Amino acid sequence: MLDDPVTAVKGIGPKKAQLLRQEAGIESVEDLLYYVPRKYVDRSSFKLIKDCFVNDVVSVSGTISAAVVAGRRKKYLEVEITDGTDTLAGVFFAGIRYFVKIFTVGESVIFSGKINFYKKKQIVHPDFDFIDEGSTVQSINTGRIIPLYRSTELLKSSGFDSRGFRRAVKIVLDRYLTHVEETIPPEVLKPHSLPGIREALYAVHFPDSFEQADAARKRLAFNEIFFHQYYLSLSRRYARETGRKRQITIDDAVYRRFISSLPFTLTADQGSAIDDIRNGIESPYPMNRLLQGDVGSGKTIVAMAAVLLSCGRRKQSAFMAPTEILALQHYSYFKKIVGSYIRLILLTGGTPRAEKIKAYESIASGEFDLVIGTHALIQEEVRFKDLGLIIIDEQHRFGVEQRSALRGKGEDADLLVMSATPIPRSLSLTLYGDLNVTSIRSMPLNRLPVKTMAFPESRLSGVYNSLEKYLSQGRQAYYVLPLIEDSDKVDLKSAIQVYEDLKTRVFPGCRVELLHGRMKQEDKDSVMKRFYGGDIDILVCTTVIEVGIDVPNATIIVVEHAERFGLAQLHQLRGRVGRGTEQSFCILISPDDISDESSIRIKTLVSTNDGFTIAEEDLKQRGAGELIGTKQHGHGATFEFADLLLDIDLILYGRDVAERLVAEIQNIAEIWERFKNKKYSPLLAGIRNKKLLSILS
Repeated sequence: MLDDPVTAVKGIGPKKAQLLRQEAGIESVEDLLYYVPRKYVDRSSFKLIKDCFVNDVVSVSGTISAAVVAGRRKKYLEVEITDGTDTLAGVFFAGIRYFVKIFTVGESVIFSGKINFYKKKQIVHPDFDFIDEGSTVQSINTGRIIPLYRSTELLKSSGFDSRGFRRAVKIVLDRYLTHVEETIPPEVLKPHSLPGIREALYAVHFPDSFEQADAARKRLAFNEIFFHQYYLSLSRRYARETGRKRQITIDDAVYRRFISSLPFTLTADQGSAIDDIRNGIESPYPMNRLLQGDVGSGKTIVAMAAVLLSCGRRKQSAFMAPTEILALQHYSYFKKIVGSYIRLILLTGGTPRAEKIKAYESIASGEFDLVIGTHALIQEEVRFKDLGLIIIDEQHRFGVEQRSALRGKGEDADLLVMSATPIPRSLSLTLYGDLNVTSIRSMPLNRLPVKTMAFPESRLSGVYNSLEKYLSQGRQAYYVLPLIEDSDKVDLKSAIQVYEDLKTRVFPGCRVELLHGRMKQEDKDSVMKRFYGGDIDILVCTTVIEVGIDVPNATIIVVEHAERFGLAQLHQLRGRVGRGTEQSFCILISPDDISDESSIRIKTLVSTNDGFTIAEEDLKQRGAGELIGTKQHGHGATFEFADLLLDIDLILYGRDVAERLVAEIQNIAEIWERFKNKKYSPLLAGIRNKKLLSILS
């Protein structure tokens, strides 16, 4: 029943079903049940328009009395509403062609935003939603909490604005809710007062109070937290009981020669990290360790030490990077530093077929100590003679199954995953609960910290002048924008627009190139190689360079519309510079008038270079203000409902419950095989299959 297609819902035909799948990922009735509101509005807390004054931030509801396109030089749409006490206008400067179609005289609408006054009370570009006073969910439209759903222009044009979603969800709840099974015992739910799954699904859509909505969210969050912790606990126990290593003493002569040959002294954190790794390699169980540290903190030297220690056990090592160009950079750096101590080879998707076949034979015979590559390393043809260490760079770019596939190429291989994105404690507990964590917080003494400065858009010409000075000295620069091309939906500059402007007007004598995510991989690699080689002065790009190769001569990064980026993302972008010996700069440009939240983010980045401090602050900022949990992007797993700041108690509790239940399993190997074959425990039947697969992918 729950896997019925959405066409089983009255009013949804094949065309609408296709649109729901494309725009919202909704394919089944179950998907619609779990398509929870993005936020709620409390109808009882609305202000009357007559009681609204300049600078008040309000929500008002009323009936549209007029919708008129006005303005001579710059057109705008004025949508006037009345609630019987006064009138107010919603003013739209962007997207006029779209908005003029959807605002119809006589419709009931909610406007939210900041009041200003120009001839009459108005809100510029208000948040808005329609209320269907004649719908089957009439009872929640007056004096109650109203759910508002994520939508797109295409969905809205087909009737799936919040009103449309409310109608469809109500139909599904009435018809299908009784088919949702409760699988988690009451004694597990009781300590945190978590409601039953049916009660939670109803309340998350149509709550009687904000408290009830939050309790419903927590129950749905517990489902995904609990499953993930169950999987990690199962993984840990299986590794302990089936993965005993052959004890081989490390011959560390080569390792000691390497350390003594370094032209610098390791930081205390680097030394501690190597000690942790050595203890892991020497332990009777396979090592599972996460090595995290800021860009430039010296993780690669630690990885080299790990490889040499593993070679001291006469074992091979594999190093997997997320892109070919990063794999090539690692290969070149390893060859330069440790190439005289070990035999290493590069293997990527771009390696010619004839060379691949030869490489497969050499790797299988044990000719090479270290294989550096991309996803190509997990292909079936790649076989190792005796794989002892696996290193995965930028762990968050790989899923659990990819990690397991590489690990399956060695009987008792140790695992070291590296991340240049420092991870807050609650996030590491959730996503890397099967790993021990080592952090490198101190930076090498010879590394100059990047100087970060923030300017309003009105001072952009001064930024251009400074940039021109450094370019004339032979330096290179990144220039980052949030969008690839112009959009009617938002008033933001795009990478294409700025690329054309910089190339033709601002820096006509410079070599300016464009890089973005829609380009073919080989084209992206080509541009990056030219930038690395010094053939490009300014690289205009999107966040595609967030994780990229080191370009020591690139000493400036300019980020326009910095207010549109998250704190951790800005920090990662800043890490693209400061890779050489020259002083580097990060310039953040934003409109003169930005929100308080954006201003705090930018000030935080200017005030500190500590990635761990930034990570905690970023989680606080992203976790706050959203009634329904956030999706955490870029860390491997996706959580729809769990708030990794607010739900730390649930995370710890879910881990304890999972560990207790896993400890009771008698036949751990059999259960693990069932998981690998997607045959999950009946205990987890209350979590939809699509969510299980997304957490593991």
